[in-house]
Amino acid sequence: MELLLLLLLLPHLAPGAAIPRSPALMSLGSLHLPARPTSRPSIARNYSIFYFKQKSLAVDHFGFDVNKTFKQRYLIADKYWKKDGGSILFYTGNEGDIIWFCNNTGFMWDVAEELKAMLVFAEHRYYGESLPFGANSFKDSRHLNFLTSEQALADFAELIKHLRRTIPGAENQPVIALGGSYGGMLAAWFRMKYPHLVVGALAASAPIWQFEDLVPCGIFMEIVTRDFKKSGPYCSENIRRSWNTINRLATTSSSLQWLSEVLHLCSPLKNFHDVQMLKDWISETWVNLAMVDYPYECNFLQPLPAWPIKVVCQYLKDPDVSDQQLMQNLFQALNVYYNYSGQVKCLNISETATSSLGSLGWSYQACTEIIMPFCTNGVDDMFEPRSWDLKELSDDCFKQWGVRPRPSWITTLYGGKNISSHRNIIFSNGELDPWSGGGVTKNVTDTLVGINIPDGAHHLDLRASNALDPKTVLLARSLEVRYMKQWIRDFHAHQGKAVLNNF
Repeated sequence: MELLLLLLLLPHLAPGAAIPRSPALMSLGSLHLPARPTSRPSIARNYSIFYFKQKSLAVDHFGFDVNKTFKQRYLIADKYWKKDGGSILFYTGNEGDIIWFCNNTGFMWDVAEELKAMLVFAEHRYYGESLPFGANSFKDSRHLNFLTSEQALADFAELIKHLRRTIPGAENQPVIALGGSYGGMLAAWFRMKYPHLVVGALAASAPIWQFEDLVPCGIFMEIVTRDFKKSGPYCSENIRRSWNTINRLATTSSSLQWLSEVLHLCSPLKNFHDVQMLKDWISETWVNLAMVDYPYECNFLQPLPAWPIKVVCQYLKDPDVSDQQLMQNLFQALNVYYNYSGQVKCLNISETATSSLGSLGWSYQACTEIIMPFCTNGVDDMFEPRSWDLKELSDDCFKQWGVRPRPSWITTLYGGKNISSHRNIIFSNGELDPWSGGGVTKNVTDTLVGINIPDGAHHLDLRASNALDPKTVLLARSLEVRYMKQWIRDFHAHQGKAVLNNF
């Protein structure tokens, strides 16, 4: 999700429910966490930036009366590329700036030499600098009408054709699609829709089944809860208790002021709507922590310690505290996520993740075709009970964008669970990642493979190799490389036979 984290990925619950966001958002003396840099920060990679200017890159690939074109940004790194027996690894960009995704997808860089690969990172239309209508791209639904997954896949197809046509030696190279979260969904769908252009796909943390009723609507939040439950005694129980505690402490103006102060909020709570926003923000924080529960310090959504949920749960382990003490403990727990760097003066409930993710475009996609049902019951999960409410989502989307969702379109377009006719797709999922609930976690066929990572969070396998990686992710990566090598061998063997047949 993308996040899929990730930003606004993607649901709509009944009033007051938290919205899990995509793949995929302080000098306060009472928190005693060391302010230190990440052990493996996002690394600035050596790549070249290009813009695809060809007229074939149309704003609308599926109509004939719109002649407007736009520039799509993409990155290329070819240090280890070999024209003889090499390959092209093609990252299907998702909901954000492509440079940010490039710098957070270390796996591709780590395997480039072994696969003799050229790396290509393609930016998704309407994100980063790839804006079809420039500054007017988000002006209204008329300009946004071309922000769809199928248009993005067609962009990728045209770009691959362009690369093969213009880069000497690329015309006879196998292309493998890779992506994580929403980008992983796109990688899988790209292989399904354009099998003549890519020989296979690695779809990491890709919840392609988080649609309609293909999986239970509560599975996502149940996995979040499971992560907290196993990370510390009474942790999930105290979080479940916190909602009613907030409700009880938010009944008067003086109690709202006290709550604002104890949580060190940048803007004081003033009314019921603010309290609901606070609870949504807290819920989203727990969701994000579940997605990025990595075994080492990192700075993906926020600067975080290793195994951040365990650190959070250290402050939520006492089952017998007063409501006031619980709120103080809650602040300490939230501060792990928002102030590990030690630079934050107050907590802003309107921010949860990096600005490199494109929230505006994603909110439109979550109102049109990316409609993922989510719900909670407060029993199997640690959140307030909330039902899935498609009508409210539809009304909100119409109010914001003038559009209404099409909840069945993705399964109509890409097949839902009926995908056994496709070949050469790896679906990898970390069992700590809540998006795994909507992912393909078992082999569908011998060539549609599910790889599960017990100690993995959101597309951990796509991140750069780290000395603290669990053995399960090392095994997953080795399996992924083995499959990709086979696809590459099969492609070149077929090419060789074709050459012989021409004589």
